[in-house]
Amino acid sequence: MTHPTANPIERRFTSPVRTALTIIAGAALMTIAAKTQIPFWPVPMTLHTLAVMALAIAFGPRIAVAIFFAYLVAGAAGLPVFSGSPERGIGLAYMAGPTGGYLAGYLVASWLVGTLALGRGLVGRTGAMLAGLVIVYALGLAWLAAYVPLDRLLSVGVIPFLLGDLVKIGLVAAGGATLPAVFTQLRGQRP
Repeated sequence: MTHPTANPIERRFTSPVRTALTIIAGAALMTIAAKTQIPFWPVPMTLHTLAVMALAIAFGPRIAVAIFFAYLVAGAAGLPVFSGSPERGIGLAYMAGPTGGYLAGYLVASWLVGTLALGRGLVGRTGAMLAGLVIVYALGLAWLAAYVPLDRLLSVGVIPFLLGDLVKIGLVAAGGATLPAVFTQLRGQRP
């Protein structure tokens, strides 16, 4: 039975088996996104931010957090799911390294974006993703400060990645605005 206050996105996932399969598939997708590198300026970008934001928009806060938590558990267990692993380490050693704060930020952003985007249109979903990105950078920089001198923190932890992250948010926003109409047309229904 669905809880009467459950949000409409999450009502689709009432079967425990369906929910578990969604979480496993989402964690696998998160791994693929982290491992995918696209040439970009000033640094190559992964699709990590895109996956976090898209999954939060698509599935809502509860499922999105479960997906990212499962991804973190897989990484903590030593599976090479993170960007740059196993070359830059695996497991808890990787998570305690310079990118640990960004990983925590993605977990919080999964909840925040999923919550803020519920029932919102394009502008509201985009705003939710931007708020999530602020959280990712805030936690990432706070953690990175243990590894990088404060005067270089922004030049190492934000500036090389900001343009790529904004492009990814734009792609998720555009996809979120376009895909529902495409799926409706493919099913032969009127928009």
